[in-house]
Amino acid sequence: MKTKQMAYIAMIAAVYTAVSLALAPISFGMMQVRIAEALTMLPLIYEPGIWGVTLGCFLTNLLGVMMGINPTGAIDAVVGTLATLGAAYCTWKLREKTIRGVPVAAMAMPVIWNFVFVGTELGILFPVSNHLFASILINGAWVAAGEVVSVILGFILVRMLAKTKLFTSND
Repeated sequence: MKTKQMAYIAMIAAVYTAVSLALAPISFGMMQVRIAEALTMLPLIYEPGIWGVTLGCFLTNLLGVMMGINPTGAIDAVVGTLATLGAAYCTWKLREKTIRGVPVAAMAMPVIWNFVFVGTELGILFPVSNHLFASILINGAWVAAGEVVSVILGFILVRMLAKTKLFTSND
């Protein structure tokens, strides 16, 4: 891995973490819109972005626990990070499958992965129903709704970044 790639990965992770922690009241919990998740769209144009958002998610969740603002505890550093890694990887793999120029399947990946992983985590830790499956669905739906907002913002961001040539294939 090139030094420039490592610097970009660190930069992406730092931005993800800073934005998440700055917006902590909406970045954690059952009803969350983690604006930093917009960066999960970076793999559409930059493969190492997978590692940047994954590292950023891990640091955010871990620091959130240490600061007492992440109510899910250390389990989120594992579950949330795995969701982000899976989503970012699938976003990269599906980036060229488009509908009228929009990579809909790739954009759906963060929504789906977080619905399943984070929805299950929250459904178990913070049940909203006597039925586990219902709690997972309700929590997953809240997380997915917030993720849709982040993904749309991320797609707009990536379209703008693609014009700058900041992230090129030989970085």
